[in-house]
This record gives sequence, C-alpha cells and structure tokens, in this order.
Amino acid sequence: MRGMAKVVFMGTPDFAVPTLRKLIETQTVVGVVTQPDRPAGRGRQLRPSPIKLLAQENNIPIYQPKSLRKLAAAETLQAWQPDVIVVAAFGQILRPHVLDLPPHGCINVHASLLPRWRGAAPIQSALMAGDAETGVTLMQMDPGLDTGPTYVAEAIPIHADETAATLHDRLSILGGEMLARYLADILAGNISAVPQDDSLSTYAPMLEKELGRLDWKRSSVELERHIRAMTPWPGAFTTWNGEVLKILAADIEDKCQDGQPGKVILKNDQLIVLCGNGGLALDTIQLAGKRAMQAPDFVRGRQDFVGAVLGAKG
Repeated sequence: MRGMAKVVFMGTPDFAVPTLRKLIETQTVVGVVTQPDRPAGRGRQLRPSPIKLLAQENNIPIYQPKSLRKLAAAETLQAWQPDVIVVAAFGQILRPHVLDLPPHGCINVHASLLPRWRGAAPIQSALMAGDAETGVTLMQMDPGLDTGPTYVAEAIPIHADETAATLHDRLSILGGEMLARYLADILAGNISAVPQDDSLSTYAPMLEKELGRLDWKRSSVELERHIRAMTPWPGAFTTWNGEVLKILAADIEDKCQDGQPGKVILKNDQLIVLCGNGGLALDTIQLAGKRAMQAPDFVRGRQDFVGAVLGAKG
C-alpha cells in the first residue's frame, strides 16, 4: 500500500506521543483510542491522557472505552474503517475481533528487542538486568503478550548512568522515528514479519510500588541498577526509624568493609550503605514528605543516621 494510509492509533502515556505525532505528519489518522481519563493529583480531578490531549489539538476523533473485550466495543473502530491499527503503550490486551478488523492488522511499537522483555515494563527490566543495549521492535500483534512476528528492530546502547526516565524518552523518540521510516514499506509488503524465537523470550512484569523496596542483602551492582530502574516510578526506597527513605541516586563503592547489609557507615566523608557484596555511596536521598537532599546535608543534625541499619524491622 502506497500513499496515505487510514490509521487508527491506540496509546495512552507519554511514551506513545512521538509515535502519534509521526503518524499525524505522515498518514491519515482517522481516530485515536486511549484509556479513560483517570483521577490524578491531590484533588483527584480527572486527567486526560497525553495521547488524548494531542488528539484534541489535532481535531482527531477520540474513543475511550473501559475495555475492548466485547464485540460491541469495536463498532466505533469499524466505523472508522482503518487500513491499519498502530498501537504504542495502550494498556489493554487486544482480542481477535480487534486484531483482525483492519486489512493490515495491528502493528505494535514495543520498547525492547523482542523476544527479550515481553510485557508491561521492558525498560525497567532491561536496566535491572544490566543489559548493554535495548531498543524498539515493530511487530504484528497476535492474541498473545508481545508474541507476534516482528518486522524490524533497532538497538541503542544503555548508558552507565541511564535511568528509566532517560531511557524511556530515548526509546519513545526512536519508536516514532522507526514507524515513520518503515510503516509504508510494511503496508506495501516490502518488509515481511518474522516469527519470534520463543526459547529466547524473557518476561517484564507490570511494575508495583513494592518493587521499589531495596534488599540490602543483594550486591551493590544489582542495587545501583535497581535504583536507576525505579526512577522515576515507583522509586527506590528503604526504611529508617520506621520512616520511608527514598534513595534517588547512589554510586557503587566496591572497596568497603564487610558488615551487616543495610548498615550506614562513614568513609572519606561519604555515607556508605553496606550491601551483600560491596556498598552503595548515597548521593541524593529523601525522607517521605520532605525535600530531596544531598547525603552530607541530610546527615547534619541526624547523627543517629551513621551506624543505623536501613530496612531493619522493629
């Protein structure tokens, strides 16, 4: 298929915005499907998704179903008569009555090098695993979880100081660029989808707040990755004196004494938390409800912090 395709776009968060922007520039977007407005902020006011806001700016019809599971929920999509549905971080599993609706099916913009990191949190999973690279894959969707055949993938290196926030933004832009570059050839049949090797698959489960809790028995290398993977959400945290203490940034300190994991020591004017192997030099930390502080500033007036055991119960 050449020329402007009629596209329905499905997406919700910031990650999907560059992809929709590129579609608006290069194709005919006949409709946008996004999650219903959600309560947000202290006032719990209903807040539209970033994708809804972009669609409104461009006068594109918007559909916000709670679910697309039932056949009747797809009637709006049928009325739009798309040639293809493009999906990026939509947040719902699609059933066959949606997947089979457009002539060219549904194409997903996925933030990993499939089959590695299928699932809801591929960016955080790549960081926690210490992967040297990740990327974006364009795939033909099927009823499984990121199991469909893939058209094309492009890799980018993961930087040593990368957080989930910075990697998210780079992959988001790459996804939009790839779709603009390859969609016409995919629709024209010039790029064929290749089945994934299921034996190489890994799973990236949905993030939960408790995943941010740091287990000081793990190695300093693992914990430093974990902190970066949990930034900005759900945030890496531990406890001190019964209060939640967020660890916003820390560095690996290999050369430190063995001791009780979680114990805070002072070494060369640095606050070090002992780990199962090595230690973490605290950089930026934050008590719940307080402002973030550099570790040396935090400890002033809190002399009992040095020698404390973070994460200890009781």
